[in-house]
Amino acid sequence: MNVAFFLTPKNEIVYLQKDMTLRQALEKMEHHRYKSLPIIDEAGGYYGVVTEGDVLWEMKRNPNLTFQDTENIPLSQIPRYWQYRPVRISASMDSLIELAGMQSFVPVVDDGDIFIGIIKRSDIINYCYGALDKAMKKNQSRSHAWSRKVEVSLDMQ
Repeated sequence: MNVAFFLTPKNEIVYLQKDMTLRQALEKMEHHRYKSLPIIDEAGGYYGVVTEGDVLWEMKRNPNLTFQDTENIPLSQIPRYWQYRPVRISASMDSLIELAGMQSFVPVVDDGDIFIGIIKRSDIINYCYGALDKAMKKNQSRSHAWSRKVEVSLDMQ
């Protein structure tokens, strides 16, 4: 299994452009009801992720900041307090799972550092749950079949 199995491609997700304003980012986050969104630069490269927390910290740093003011603040000037580390599409599953344990989604880049999509932690969890459930059912049916063999052999004695 490889990282690409879990990839939600760029054309299916919501993301921000580095040259957007804070207001544009807030409006997009509100409209889509997301708490964090990936940011890409003008060349399509992965730039980072902005979160609701980043916006709150900015408001704390600038107590006189109004919503109107946010249209004059470039998104690129907002400090990001949590760095969402990306993985390459060629990364190992171990690398992916390590990051997914700390991030709600993992940005994915190609070998040229171009953003190609994300992998959601929920997709990994759902896959693992399904695989575990399937394995448990298989194990139960084997156990049941084995116990039936024992019963039959005891009946023959």
